[in-house]
Amino acid sequence: MQDNLETLGYTTMTPIQAQSIPFILEGRDLIARAKTGSGKTAAFGMGLLERLDVKKFRIQAAVLCPTRELADQVAKELRRLARGTHNVKILTLCGGMPFGPQRHSLEHGAHIIVGTPGRIQDHLGKGTLTLEHLHTLVLDEADRMLDMGFHDAIVKIASNMPKKRQTLLFSATFPKNIESIAKEVMHNPVTVMPEESRVETKIEQYYLPIGRNREEKVEKVAALLRHLRPTSAILFCNTKLDVDECARELVKKGIHARALHGDLDQTDRTETLVQFSNQSVNVFVATDVAARGLDIDDLDLVVNVDLPHNPEVYMHRIGRTGRAGREGVAISLLAPYDNKKRHAIESYQKS
Repeated sequence: MQDNLETLGYTTMTPIQAQSIPFILEGRDLIARAKTGSGKTAAFGMGLLERLDVKKFRIQAAVLCPTRELADQVAKELRRLARGTHNVKILTLCGGMPFGPQRHSLEHGAHIIVGTPGRIQDHLGKGTLTLEHLHTLVLDEADRMLDMGFHDAIVKIASNMPKKRQTLLFSATFPKNIESIAKEVMHNPVTVMPEESRVETKIEQYYLPIGRNREEKVEKVAALLRHLRPTSAILFCNTKLDVDECARELVKKGIHARALHGDLDQTDRTETLVQFSNQSVNVFVATDVAARGLDIDDLDLVVNVDLPHNPEVYMHRIGRTGRAGREGVAISLLAPYDNKKRHAIESYQKS
């Protein structure tokens, strides 16, 4: 594993890795505060691979993710980490993909599954998946899975696993329902909350006052995009309907924008991501849930078309720009009814 990590360029541990890996290797249940890009996948990946017995061709670890995109990224990273281990089979089980090929792959066995709660629960219900030999369960971006209504599915999936197992929970925010799910599926977990580095962050934050009319929001956003001409930008709305409306109106105004949310089928989602990566489309309009798991290193601009209700979500949104010492810009449209949210965000940032 160490030899492989060197070839992958891992030389220094990130804060989440430094704090969580010792507990993971001890076999402790763990609750960790970690956002996308913090190095959390390598942290839990090294832990579950260390415990893997490749000679036993059965499912020994499962990683639950809120979206297909994140599941694909996690599986890809686990395969990279497992390059130095012979014959490790990792399967991705997500909705939006044909059920038959997944069932066929499961019939041939696997060591690790990575997937969304809904599809994994489907496989359990149809008897195509058994988890009786599992020793490690990872809940990745647990807050988003709970936001998406997966609480009961997670509990049901966990009930199909051995009670004597290690459970690792990673979450960017710590709402009350995190405590609830932890009590139901974990045993005496230790909690780690690394301080996020502010030194590497170079994000200019602005508020742009607007009226109450939503049409004015889209006008302001279009004007911003024309003026700033970002190479890549993500616009955040709080609901799927608002995402669709915003993207549709921007297109009418001559701006090539694409919507991204959980109701899109897999073909549309994949096409949108490909167009964004090759810069044929440079503006995403997304919900927080859909944007989770998107690995975009060099993002110029984040626009909060709607301010989120939770200050931690705001920090997660703007943290998608200004990464790795780069400069970034975050602009939030501020309607009269958003002042309480703004005060909450500013208080959170000062604390």
